[in-house]
Amino acid sequence: MRFSHPTIPSNSFTFRILLEKIKAFFNRANAWQVFVQGSTLVLMLGAIQMINVLQHDFEQYHISRVNSTLGLAFLMVSVAFFLFKAFFFLFLLYRFFRYKPILSVSDEDLPSCTIIVPAYNEGKQVWSTLKSLAKSDYPTEKMQLISIDDGSQDDTWQWMQKAKEELGARVEIYQQPKNMGKRHALYRGFNLGKGSVFLTVDSDSEVDRDTLRNMMSPFVTNPECGAVAGNIRVLNNKKALLPKMLDVSFVLSFEFVRSAESTLNTVLCTPGALAAYRSEAVFNCLDQWINQTFMGQPSDIGEDRAMTNMILKQGYHVLFQRNAYAYTNVPENYRGLHKMFTRWGRSNVRENIQMAKYVFTDFRQGPKSGARLLFVSQMSRILMCFPFLFFMLFFVITNPLLFLSSTLFSILILSTFPVIFYAGRYKLSESFWAYSYSILYTFGLFWITPYAIATANRRGWLTRSLPGK
Repeated sequence: MRFSHPTIPSNSFTFRILLEKIKAFFNRANAWQVFVQGSTLVLMLGAIQMINVLQHDFEQYHISRVNSTLGLAFLMVSVAFFLFKAFFFLFLLYRFFRYKPILSVSDEDLPSCTIIVPAYNEGKQVWSTLKSLAKSDYPTEKMQLISIDDGSQDDTWQWMQKAKEELGARVEIYQQPKNMGKRHALYRGFNLGKGSVFLTVDSDSEVDRDTLRNMMSPFVTNPECGAVAGNIRVLNNKKALLPKMLDVSFVLSFEFVRSAESTLNTVLCTPGALAAYRSEAVFNCLDQWINQTFMGQPSDIGEDRAMTNMILKQGYHVLFQRNAYAYTNVPENYRGLHKMFTRWGRSNVRENIQMAKYVFTDFRQGPKSGARLLFVSQMSRILMCFPFLFFMLFFVITNPLLFLSSTLFSILILSTFPVIFYAGRYKLSESFWAYSYSILYTFGLFWITPYAIATANRRGWLTRSLPGK
């Protein structure tokens, strides 16, 4: 066998090869996504360089703040808040390492369950949701599947009828006389349900085959368990940019934060996309839940957080199952994203006020300090929101360059943990979206929390309209 000596390609040939590789790369990856991640990298590296260049300016700025009474007072509050948050993070980290999901019990021990899927303007996705639930590895005789159309304006009801045709008696479908809101659709499902445990699933979500049995098992192993939160991942994260960012954020929020909360028996919110409730606990508070008001107005948002709060108040444990996955659609544009976050923010304000009424009482047996610490952390973000907002605006006006460099450097430091956490559990290449998401939230969504606080009494789902409207 003869081997020829390698030849050095010409410059033009090498350039053509390079161009072909670049084209191939852009064919595999969305150019806009590449641009965003590249820009994020440039900003992070630029922040490091700016911190070095402006070091003397930072020193002078800190000296001027210390010499000012107001500046010194704010500095002391900021340091105290930072130390508390640092302690709280280490506390969550310790609790996270103590967390273990509950493994599935046998078919014989699994409880009867009623699955409720409220739907509004969901179109074909509701069909996919019902099909994924029907494929679950759960004893058929112990599973009741109910879907309720909340007066949709599109073809949602037709897709529910198609699911009924294919699944037969395995699914029950109902139609509200008019659009009454998700809470009322769930209320109807609770009253129709026959299971000892209720499972609620959003109509834009799909589940794994073992999700149901993993969600039900804690109710068998822990008689004090009143509710269980599922593990939510993003379904539409294949192409769109915002869902990719939110997927990284969801992993941190669920697999880190809720894992830690679960070891304290106090998961603060069971998500609408996937949550389970002991039927007895639901009926204990159902009338209060459906008639809930805030500042004289009926509550038509935050039904999941409200139900969680009311079950915690009864003394039940609320747990998280990391091994129970649901994949849900999230907004793909800025408008939908800020509306979703505003709704969540308003619900957070309302339910923290409600939690304040019982969390420092003897509301359940056993340790309660963990629940109280979680509440204090949540409430501190609300209380410190406006002071930090005013300081930020003052910082921007008086020292824009110092603000920009310090903020970007802080993002680099604080977002590295989500990057490492996501990379350790899933894909390294996707984990870097944590940096981009932090930049977006800091500069493009910072106004949501103060706005949600100021408008906490406003009603409206905000994201329930038909696409394009």
